[in-house]
Amino acid sequence: MFDTVLEEFADADTSFTVYAEADPAITSWFETHGVTVESRPLGPSGPEPFLAIEKRGEFAGALPLEAVGDLLAPPLARPGDSADASEGYQVLFEALDETVYRALNRRQLLAVSREIEDRAYRSGTGELRVSFQRFSAFESQLPVYRRLAADTSVDIHLYGAPDWTPPEIAGITYHEVAGELERYWLLAFAGADHPCGLLAQEGDDGYTGYWTDDGAFVGAILDELAGAVDDERG
Repeated sequence: MFDTVLEEFADADTSFTVYAEADPAITSWFETHGVTVESRPLGPSGPEPFLAIEKRGEFAGALPLEAVGDLLAPPLARPGDSADASEGYQVLFEALDETVYRALNRRQLLAVSREIEDRAYRSGTGELRVSFQRFSAFESQLPVYRRLAADTSVDIHLYGAPDWTPPEIAGITYHEVAGELERYWLLAFAGADHPCGLLAQEGDDGYTGYWTDDGAFVGAILDELAGAVDDERG
């Protein structure tokens, strides 16, 4: 089910090149997360160190290495607090999408999740469907979602294994699920503009995750979630 969605959108043919003296931290991050990165030196009169991104054989953008460093210890901010979030990390979300990353940790997934939640908050309307795998994992996120539900008209749906009873919150609908969905951390936001989504599968060494602004990806997640709920009801 969801692994098929992950595989379908994984083949984006993205490559990264670091233009700088060898940076073990950055190179190691990409290698640890299953992404190939090439390093090339800069001349003495060259620009500041940067990361070049190529997608499907074409140049897609460049980021200063200082911004890429946010991947190692991503900032976390509540939706609506964009001024307190790292601008570099918001850029990273867009520049480094359509790539499958392996061995992601929970903090990195939370940072990506916060960017999606913030887009939903700024949009004010639309549909947001989320699974943190188990309802108990949602308990620590209650302040974020109370604010999102109170300040917007976003239709929020939360999915999880029923290992904890979440409180009733106007604007939030809960769906109890079991089985395959318990292995996935996912968010899908479909608003008037800028759909975005995250799909991450838990493994022995962390999560294999993928995020994007691709509307087809977001739609596929929403369809699979609807199907998962229908299967549980059946």
